[in-house]
Amino acid sequence: MGSIIERKYDFLVLFDVTNGNPNGDPDAGNMPRTDVETGHGLVSNVCLKRKIRDYVALLKNGAPGYAIYIESGKTLNRADMDALIAAGMLPADTPLSDLNTAVAELKKKDPANVAQLVKGAAQAMYFDVRTFGAVMTGYKAAGGTQLRGPVQLCDAMSIDPVALVDIGMTRCVYTTETEKNGKESEGTMGRKTIVPYGLYAVHGHIDAALAQKCAKLTGAGFTDEDLELFWDAVMNMFEHDRAAIRGEMVVRKLVIFEHESAMGNAPSHKLYDLVHVRKCDGVDYPRRFEDYEFSVDLASVPAGVRCEIRD
Repeated sequence: MGSIIERKYDFLVLFDVTNGNPNGDPDAGNMPRTDVETGHGLVSNVCLKRKIRDYVALLKNGAPGYAIYIESGKTLNRADMDALIAAGMLPADTPLSDLNTAVAELKKKDPANVAQLVKGAAQAMYFDVRTFGAVMTGYKAAGGTQLRGPVQLCDAMSIDPVALVDIGMTRCVYTTETEKNGKESEGTMGRKTIVPYGLYAVHGHIDAALAQKCAKLTGAGFTDEDLELFWDAVMNMFEHDRAAIRGEMVVRKLVIFEHESAMGNAPSHKLYDLVHVRKCDGVDYPRRFEDYEFSVDLASVPAGVRCEIRD
């Protein structure tokens, strides 16, 4: 599956939403997330990673080595068992109820290396384990079940404060006969809250030193091929995630800072400071990406760092 990455990367993604809710907050009636002090919009890193996982799952369609560990409708214990079976560490007919017992038996056979072996099995099978890491609860008997991945995303924040618009909706049908109860035309009522427009920025990091260390311990890890797939997934993470409530979501820019070394050649915050996004003169309420000016101070990129801009 390619060689383990050897260079550190820092990156920044700009994406926008038009007339939609990019990430509802279940603790606030599923309204768009905002910073209560500034009014800036927020999108959680968990939300963005979900979209990356879903894109890879759709693109690879179960190809070996590209399964998804955190997958809707699948238990983590089943995912753990499938990885051990795929790696030849357990017989294919091992009952799922015997997972903890089976892992305990593996530990008896090789107590010094069992944690690394089960982590390696999960990395070899699951793209998102190699990428983001995981807490593999089914491997408690092995010990050391937490695996930190080399790719980390921060929460996204909008460039400017966002407006929240509450919209009422009607439905011309009823769910039950009791609900209808002789009514002929009123239907039922509902509401949704949208952001008319918001441009969001998210920072990310890819730690090559961590990827190499992990690969030495487990025998598997984040490769150059995984990296290119990750960039592809970032650029297209909204393309197959359309829904009426999310409106129109588009990745506008991906700014990649590639270091020459695994440990990095410049602090990440100084690289992010080279990216400038501001409202165009005369624009009070942005409603499209063209209402912003985007630039990168390429002349100030430090030695040992290469900047690439994808859109």
